[in-house]
Amino acid sequence: MTTLINERSTKITKPENPPPVETLLDLVETTLDNDKAEKVVVIELAGKTEIADYLVVASGTSQRHVSAMSDHLHRSIKAAGVKNVAIEGHQQCDWVLLDAGDIIVHLFRPEVREFYNLEKIWTTPSDVSAAETATGAGV
Repeated sequence: MTTLINERSTKITKPENPPPVETLLDLVETTLDNDKAEKVVVIELAGKTEIADYLVVASGTSQRHVSAMSDHLHRSIKAAGVKNVAIEGHQQCDWVLLDAGDIIVHLFRPEVREFYNLEKIWTTPSDVSAAETATGAGV
């Protein structure tokens, strides 16, 4: 473990190795749940693409809510030991993408999420009913 001291002289302990993907996924889900994220959908990408193991899609109620969720999630993932967490879209907070390597998280305002409908792109026909049930997006 590496111990860092921040500007307030508080010890921050960071693990040297990133956690297993399942532990990281639990962390993402817990952080989003604590931040009151809406319509959280986890899509397993194993066997569909090499870019990541999981795709997490969630909605916030406003730009401010999406901004707060992305800040908290970014800090939590980095504190868990993931070194290079890329974040895009944080300026506008209509759609924020966090790339934590094996897990990619998309945070949307509801209107933007409905327009892009990423769940439909990444799910197979057997997965569609589960994603529609979780998001409330019926046909």
